[in-house]
Amino acid sequence: MDYKKYAEEHFSTDIYAVETTGIRVEDAGPDYARCSLKIDRRHFNVDGSVMGGAIFTLADYTFGVAANIDKAQTVSLSSTIHFVRATKGPTLYAEAHCIKGGRSIAFYEVTVTDDSGSIIATVLSNGFRKQ
Repeated sequence: MDYKKYAEEHFSTDIYAVETTGIRVEDAGPDYARCSLKIDRRHFNVDGSVMGGAIFTLADYTFGVAANIDKAQTVSLSSTIHFVRATKGPTLYAEAHCIKGGRSIAFYEVTVTDDSGSIIATVLSNGFRKQ
């Protein structure tokens, strides 16, 4: 199965993440996803750094892709984000890995980096797998 193609097609209807924000799936597989966000003027806050909400949206979308490939529909129960440093882009990447998958609850770690590989934020998300 081409997981990346499946993820691109399945998640293309997420209007906010894909059309409004501009997030793209780079790679996907069971319990894994890597997505990107090319930063433009829509993503900056008043101080000239990328807005935390844009960073969180990238991380949350990436969690959603990873948690819903080859699994029962999974929805977020909670997420905790830790902002490590400010960034101006030009592109951000989020990579999600499952750190504990269960029948009904799963935990994912998402790392957001910039083009230089510097960590911008880390996110711990847990999700509920609908049966």
